[in-house]
Amino acid sequence: MVADDVAALASARTAVLGRIDAACRRVGRDPDGVALVAVAKTVSADRLRAAVAAGLRDLGENRVQEGVAKAPHLPDATWHLVGPLQANKVRPALVTFDVIETVDSVELIPRIARIAAEIGHPAYPVLLQVNVDRDPAKAGFAPDTLDPAFDAIEETSLTIRGLMTVGRAVERAADARRTFAALRELSVGLRARFPRLGPDLSMGMSDDYAEAVEEGATIVRVGRALFGGRHPVGRAGG
Repeated sequence: MVADDVAALASARTAVLGRIDAACRRVGRDPDGVALVAVAKTVSADRLRAAVAAGLRDLGENRVQEGVAKAPHLPDATWHLVGPLQANKVRPALVTFDVIETVDSVELIPRIARIAAEIGHPAYPVLLQVNVDRDPAKAGFAPDTLDPAFDAIEETSLTIRGLMTVGRAVERAADARRTFAALRELSVGLRARFPRLGPDLSMGMSDDYAEAVEEGATIVRVGRALFGGRHPVGRAGG
């Protein structure tokens, strides 16, 4: 671990937290209600050790296999899966990650519940991924197709922490705002019908996390603003 890298990452963390704090103040929110997940895709385990030393203890990975490779080297971190989950990767994902933010099909729910019970964690926390914009290039439930997911969840002991979405690729961060507002409004309506739905809203990345916070994000997934530019391998966090 290089001291200069720790210092640089600490400085980047302070800058991001400062923007989160400012966004919260603009809308009268408590910044302690927003969790910063540092998206670690393509970042080495050595650099992630520096990130943890700099205070970035919530780490996100887009790919299960990357998390499996890195997590044993960072036992003090909390790991979020923020990329797609294939059915054949459920067991390693549950063993490696502390929370899965990307449950995007009804079929995954009983499989996650069964394996979570087998590993002794029946109340494993998940978020449901919603394709708010109905973008055919994105994964997630369409907003009006979530009822079967909640019906499936009622048969399990899983903890449904909330909803997650991937914002639209836009030139101006302000143009992503309506996606975030729509997820917040959707969550309010769903919670009235499905009390097990938790309050978390995971939305916002490096280009638009301030706007997401203003619209109610409780989790922001930030990569580039912390670690610098990298080769893209997906857009669930960045």
